[in-house]
Amino acid sequence: MADQAQDEMTEVRSEGDEGYERGLGSRQIQMIAIGGAIGTGLFLGAGTAISKAGPSLILSYAVAGLVIFVIMRALGELLTYRPVSGSFAEYAREFLGPFAGYVTGWTYWLFWVVTGMAETTAAAVYVRFWAPGIPQWASALVFLVILYAANLISVKLFGEIEFWFSMVKVTAIIGMILIGVGVLTLGFSDAADTASVGNLWADGGFFPKGIGSTVMTLQIVMFAYLGVELVGVTAGESAEPEKNLPRAINTLPWRIMLFYIGALTIILALVPWREFSPGVSPFVAAFGKIGIPAAAGIINFVVLTAALSSCNSGMYSTGRMLRDLAQRGQAPGRLTALNSRRTPALAITVSALLMGLGVVLNYLVPAKAFEYITSVATVCGLWTWAVILVAQLRYRRAWQRGDLPAPTFKAPGGAWPSRLALAFLVLVVVLIAIDEDSRISLYVFPVWAAALVVGYQVLKRVRPQAVLAHPGPPEARRDAHPEPRPQAAPRG
Repeated sequence: MADQAQDEMTEVRSEGDEGYERGLGSRQIQMIAIGGAIGTGLFLGAGTAISKAGPSLILSYAVAGLVIFVIMRALGELLTYRPVSGSFAEYAREFLGPFAGYVTGWTYWLFWVVTGMAETTAAAVYVRFWAPGIPQWASALVFLVILYAANLISVKLFGEIEFWFSMVKVTAIIGMILIGVGVLTLGFSDAADTASVGNLWADGGFFPKGIGSTVMTLQIVMFAYLGVELVGVTAGESAEPEKNLPRAINTLPWRIMLFYIGALTIILALVPWREFSPGVSPFVAAFGKIGIPAAAGIINFVVLTAALSSCNSGMYSTGRMLRDLAQRGQAPGRLTALNSRRTPALAITVSALLMGLGVVLNYLVPAKAFEYITSVATVCGLWTWAVILVAQLRYRRAWQRGDLPAPTFKAPGGAWPSRLALAFLVLVVVLIAIDEDSRISLYVFPVWAAALVVGYQVLKRVRPQAVLAHPGPPEARRDAHPEPRPQAAPRG
């Protein structure tokens, strides 16, 4: 059985050779992983969360960060089993069935398309901070074209751009932490009189608005981590996935401790929590309190970088996911084509055009309608995380039975951490339903789900081979390659 499992592993890995250039090195994978964990949710969204929970928001980020680490270790287990570019959809097909793979592929594609729409528009808004005379559509179009061209040229260029985008975000946070520590210990700057670690509990305690309010912020905090799973999409183009991907995932707890918990602790020590307002970056508030010149301009540049980083990631991931769907017959066959530089040019082009449509929609329809479109991204992210966890649990049972080879990067704690993480995601959905501001995403997602069901039924009739299990769950592969039976001895 072990030899058969190893043979199946070899067969599956050969199927996973998708023609891409393995051009992402360790340095780029590390920074893509870091950049995926730092976005506008931290630089902008944390202000709203602080006003709702006070210093206890630090605990929310710690709990959510622990869940994200469990999800990423589950993904790491799957990635070392079979590193492919369309990872989430591929694992859903294999361990949950063809319909789950179909839904996951299209849902993750939609997630990054609508995220790209929002981030391109946001980047154009940030530019107007310095140049209000430039039309919003013009700067949005320029950003879109530049990132589109970079993604067409090569995966190495995508990785290099993402490396430097991530470097800007990391530098800003580390700079904030170092300056904050200096203010707290040495007492310099305009904030020295009021800056104190005591601000974390002095005004109403660590839970000034109650534990219930802290729990309600979990759904805000989880969305700040959206995109951390992008490292999984890079598996098919990582130079040494067996080494680079586990290394990137294992450093995730330190990144969360430093960039989220560390930064928020310093900020809330520098500035009393009641001074933060919804919609105002806590970094701007802290820099302004310290007396740093052009604080708003510095953070605006960092947030612009974060938006462009997200759009760049969207270009990359949508192209790979759309090509993966096309390879399975679940999208037009022409989208499988690679250009001379081994990038999925046509799939990237289609996705980029749809992202550009977001800029047009921003002018043609009311802001509320655009909000309905982009809100679906939140539940798309939750679906992807849940699929990763369920697929990992199925894979774990398969290799424990001996049907598949064991991973070289096992998730710690057995199956229980994944089960608890799944329960946590269910809690987040409940919190979304309770919160009026975020409930909209639960209204939009059923419409998308209904469209997927209709599309799948049409696909079953028009192209039935496209919905066959491939490579299928372990049981199906075992049935498709039965062990040879001993032949009966010839008569006479």
